[in-house]
Amino acid sequence: MIKKTLHFSNPAYLNLKGKQLQIDLPHLRVLGEDDSKKSVAIEDIGIVVLDHQQITITQGCLAALLENNAAIITCDRSHMPTGMMLPIDGHDTQSERFRYQIDASLPLKKNLWQQTIQAKILNQAAVLALRGIDHENLLRWAREVRSGDPDNYEGRAAAYYWKNVFPKKVDFFRGRDGDPPNNLLNYGYAILRAIVARALVCSGLLPTLGIHHRNKYNAYCLADDIMEPYRPYVDQIVLRVIDAGENFLELSTGIKSQLLGIATVDVHFEKGRSPLMVGLQTTTASLAKCYEGQHRKISYPFIRNLQAKSRSYKERELEPFMAAEDETEYLADDDELPF
Repeated sequence: MIKKTLHFSNPAYLNLKGKQLQIDLPHLRVLGEDDSKKSVAIEDIGIVVLDHQQITITQGCLAALLENNAAIITCDRSHMPTGMMLPIDGHDTQSERFRYQIDASLPLKKNLWQQTIQAKILNQAAVLALRGIDHENLLRWAREVRSGDPDNYEGRAAAYYWKNVFPKKVDFFRGRDGDPPNNLLNYGYAILRAIVARALVCSGLLPTLGIHHRNKYNAYCLADDIMEPYRPYVDQIVLRVIDAGENFLELSTGIKSQLLGIATVDVHFEKGRSPLMVGLQTTTASLAKCYEGQHRKISYPFIRNLQAKSRSYKERELEPFMAAEDETEYLADDDELPF
């Protein structure tokens, strides 16, 4: 079932009645609108975005949303996501999965990062291919990514991708505090991050304990890892906004609505397709099985099947895992990693 994403950008009173989220919108009541009060079943909600300083939400409502594995995002005065609440108990065998995740070896984590970067670069290549932009170098780099990506092919691919993906009329440099359309990318990535974090919790994993990201001040290191191959889906939405000639200098309600639609974008896997929010459950469940030793590969989606052109990537998709078993090729756990 596809969970709903609710975005509140006006004053609102949110409370719980039975198993329904009761929504009271005073600005509509003042205007004499008949639909100033609405209700949504709690079990149907996946993401709630609180994007106004005059929103009141009751403790009972918060508890019910979290009990049903919803993620709650709060925004600051500039309307950018600034905080997130997640369920503390999202899976039946959570403690067991925590233990597998915590005990994961360095070679395994390096291999998982290799798979993640390969999937990210292939999806970036697909975005360029769909726009008629040369992408052969990205396919080559995806093939050449080694365990842990010590050669930083992620960085090389990003530099080429951001230099070429936008129309020539857009003088773009990717940076969190950079000029538009960085604002659109930041907002879209923040929503995506929340969806990823929610999926991780639902799969019984710790969003804090990453496979590559490990900033001690970051509570969502694993979410930042797993969202990497999904970022190009946000990029595609931003590109559609720009191609349509919309004003991207500020985050309008219409643009936010498009970016919030990331949860329902169709994503393709080897064995079918699903909405992104559902697909992320496939990805995080496969990650949990990798930690447990049941799987060797994370299930990531692809925007366009470029593996025919990237033949050796397909042929070697299990090879890096087998190579990772030889720990003599890696640094000891107490040494500094090369990234």
